[in-house]
Amino acid sequence: MKILVFEYITGGGFNKQELPDSLVREGRLMRNALLDSLDRLNQTRSDNLEVTVMLDWRLNDLATMTGVNVVTIRPEHDIAEEFAQLVEQCDLVWPIAPEFDGILQDLCQTVESLGRILLTSPATAVAIAGNKLKTYELLNRHHIAAVPTDMFEGAYLPGEWVVKPIDGVGCEDSYVLTTRLDFEQMAMRKGRYVIQPHLQGAKTSLSCLFKQGRGWLVCANLQRFKFINQQYHLTDIVVNHHPELGLYQPLIEKIAQVLPELWGYVGIDLIANDTTWVLEINPRLTTSFVGIHEALGINIAESVLQLLHGEPNLNPAFNRPIIIQAKQKIHAS
Repeated sequence: MKILVFEYITGGGFNKQELPDSLVREGRLMRNALLDSLDRLNQTRSDNLEVTVMLDWRLNDLATMTGVNVVTIRPEHDIAEEFAQLVEQCDLVWPIAPEFDGILQDLCQTVESLGRILLTSPATAVAIAGNKLKTYELLNRHHIAAVPTDMFEGAYLPGEWVVKPIDGVGCEDSYVLTTRLDFEQMAMRKGRYVIQPHLQGAKTSLSCLFKQGRGWLVCANLQRFKFINQQYHLTDIVVNHHPELGLYQPLIEKIAQVLPELWGYVGIDLIANDTTWVLEINPRLTTSFVGIHEALGINIAESVLQLLHGEPNLNPAFNRPIIIQAKQKIHAS
């Protein structure tokens, strides 16, 4: 079996423009963790997976990795064409990509149209989960507590508000607005933005697996931020911070039922105060994925492949929190 791993940022998605440093760091973290998971899986299999990975021409950090076929993407390449050609040569495809500009949705659609096995949620799920307004409307319709979300039109509203891209990832283009001037300056920005009340509370992410209306919670993680110049900046993530998973399992089951198209690994962001509010559903690998093996001894790549034929085996070998620093340092807490 041949598997294609394509992390969009480090894999050539920006081959014709400057590489964004912050997204490269996060992309490299997730890509390397996935390659490590596949390598561990191959050590236990009699029929090895042949791994191909796409790599931006300016990066050489996979030069020493053995057992992986590295395909370099150069400025003259058309990334969509290169991806499609490699998809046709493989059996399984695992894209890791941002939702903005329809990037992840288009990649999933390409894999599906070429008849290969997609190891993430399909394009139909990404179309909803990758859009913050559609996510809110779906969850609210089914009485699941979600942070109220509406399109940002620029009109001043008293109080504290968060404005962010409708399909953005991370916090880089998200701002907390409190004054009339804040609203006026935000209204001058190009793009489609949504507005949400600025809720206080613990910021938790859930690492989950989904399949055909069923959901399995792997671990709950604490996200820690600094607030600087009207923006949140992620400092670190405590993976497997909350061992009492029963607190979240009913929520996961509800989300699985209202969005049964979700498949494979999914990250769910929450804000918890008197109520546990769903902030986002990320239909792809998230940074928290990087610490799961060290926290629980669970190989997520193996678990996702198990979903192709049945249920995942999520029995942890151990149970401890792991801190992932935003600048790529990982250590046990």
